[in-house]
Amino acid sequence: MLGAGTAAPAAVRLGIDRAISAVHDAALAAAADAGLPAAALSRMHAVVGLAGIGRRRGALEKLKARPHPFRSVHYMSDAAIACIGAHRGRDGGIVVIGTGSVGFAVVKGHEIRVGGYGFPISDEGSGADLGLRAIRLSLRAYDGRIAATALTRKVLTRFRNDPFEAVAWADRATATDYGELAPLVMEYAEKDDAIARQIVSHAAAEIDELARRLSKRGAGRIALLGGLAERMTPWLAADVREHLVESEGDAIDGALALARRRNVTHATD
Repeated sequence: MLGAGTAAPAAVRLGIDRAISAVHDAALAAAADAGLPAAALSRMHAVVGLAGIGRRRGALEKLKARPHPFRSVHYMSDAAIACIGAHRGRDGGIVVIGTGSVGFAVVKGHEIRVGGYGFPISDEGSGADLGLRAIRLSLRAYDGRIAATALTRKVLTRFRNDPFEAVAWADRATATDYGELAPLVMEYAEKDDAIARQIVSHAAAEIDELARRLSKRGAGRIALLGGLAERMTPWLAADVREHLVESEGDAIDGALALARRRNVTHATD
């Protein structure tokens, strides 16, 4: 590691110009951390993984049309570089279980994507999905439509036991906001809370289906990635767990491997 840099979020949904600006800022920060001047970017081959490329029509073309400071730049989805990193470039699949969720695989040179169309219409089994279901069921418990549990009571205390506070919060809440409830749901599920177990079991079934679809498309090995991957694993079906392997790297490893490959290609041209 020569240098690392961070910047503002760079998801495509935030806008192409904003995403590119954040990538540029992060690259400048990484160069400075390595003791290099800003001009050094012009000698670097960059591989950039961005959330949303795979689900926004025309996003890749717009990214390619924008100027950049690098010797070369290659834009990919964040899932693609994560999959390459997880399997060190070999065929395989990943299921990401973080704030969002997606299934992705590379099989014989072909990319396969399942789900991941964005919260709330997709991202099944994700942290945001867990949070949404927790609030929904907590409101049902408040009404007396289902029996309250320790989880529903805990969730409602965040809104001062006032459903209208929850409604006001939901009007401005993002997927990240919903996802912040996921650790709480997992904690109570592990304590055998009935509603928490219901929520997590439903989420696990959704993740099972993502993994099974990748397996049917030829992905013989699947790695789980994301902040909820480890805690969700015991809840998955036995046939899914049989295909799981440990990730051999992360998205940064995947991007670096591709960047090095591009560097070699350019050097031999």
